[in-house]
Amino acid sequence: MADFVDEKKQEMEARLRELRPLVEEYQRLEAAVAALDGMGAPGAAAPARSRRTRGKGSGNGRPGRPKGSGPRAQQTLELIKAQPGVTIPELATTMGIKQNYLYRVVPGLQRDGLVRREGRGWQVVEPD
Repeated sequence: MADFVDEKKQEMEARLRELRPLVEEYQRLEAAVAALDGMGAPGAAAPARSRRTRGKGSGNGRPGRPKGSGPRAQQTLELIKAQPGVTIPELATTMGIKQNYLYRVVPGLQRDGLVRREGRGWQVVEPD
């Protein structure tokens, strides 16, 4: 009986290994579609960009945008909306980027009151 169970378990593990790339591709495509949905209507004019001046205490001497305002932050927020409870490693896999980047982005979204930690994963904070 134990041999049968071990054999079936090995078969299932092998099948999971086969399916993993397909699931990851699905998640990446889903994230890309969500990110494109957030880009606005096709053919819409892009907002005018202005040059930022160096502010006090910027530290690195380079102008930058406010934390959490970039496309990765928006993509991350969309993924958390689509998959409540998702973890940073899962987000990184879906987005095809390294986890350490998201360990800076997600806490910024939390400070802005957009997401909250729930157990090991993240949830979108619903407006009151």
